[in-house]
Amino acid sequence: MNNKLKKIVKTGVIGFVFSVLAGCAATQTLLSKKDLDVQTRTSTAIFVDPVAKDKRTIYVDVRSGVMEFDRRQFKNFVVEQFSQPGGSGYQIIDDPDEAQFQMVVYVLNLEKTSPTAAEAALSHGYVGSIAAGAAVGAMANSSNRYRGAAAGGVIAGAADFISGSLVKDVTYMLVADVQIKEKAPKGVYVRKDSKVDAKISDAGSSRQTYSEVSNKKEYRTRIVTTANQANLELKDAVDLMFTKTAYAMAGFF
Repeated sequence: MNNKLKKIVKTGVIGFVFSVLAGCAATQTLLSKKDLDVQTRTSTAIFVDPVAKDKRTIYVDVRSGVMEFDRRQFKNFVVEQFSQPGGSGYQIIDDPDEAQFQMVVYVLNLEKTSPTAAEAALSHGYVGSIAAGAAVGAMANSSNRYRGAAAGGVIAGAADFISGSLVKDVTYMLVADVQIKEKAPKGVYVRKDSKVDAKISDAGSSRQTYSEVSNKKEYRTRIVTTANQANLELKDAVDLMFTKTAYAMAGFF
């Protein structure tokens, strides 16, 4: 067997081995990730003060600049969670001045991501509408390709197609910053000191500091909900992601 033929045979064997390994990896991913897994976590726990039954009213304002996020649909899920039997008796009303609590929800992200990016978004905590969005990690999909023999090239290409196109470990992330304002009792005033840093041009930035007095106490937190499954499509996960995120919000009261 000459050297050229040996090289062709060796390349073909390597391509076959990688095709088997890629096929096994794809099968393992498909089996281990066949069920939809949706998890919701908060960066900081919120405990609002107990109030009398007649004061258990909430005004909900949902905001977002994410095109894929349906604000009306999400708000319906929030309303549904507060109306569940056996709840705390809180009601959603449309008048922010009459409500004892105001809950503003700003959704920064609803997109494909990686588990590490979701963890980073949670650890960053509340930033509100000031931030453009959390850092999102893209899934890496690398493959070794061997060129030479025609058979080896076809097999390696097929393995890459199986592992890279047919089976993917997909994670979606929803990042929601939540601000709750509660009316303070009569005679109680709340002072708030704030500092805002903003970039005004490529040449520099500005810093604003201000203080205000109001009759509202504030609570802030971030909720990160992830959905994971093999070959997951957002439309198949969004309802459960909305449900679990809304459930976490209702749990603050």
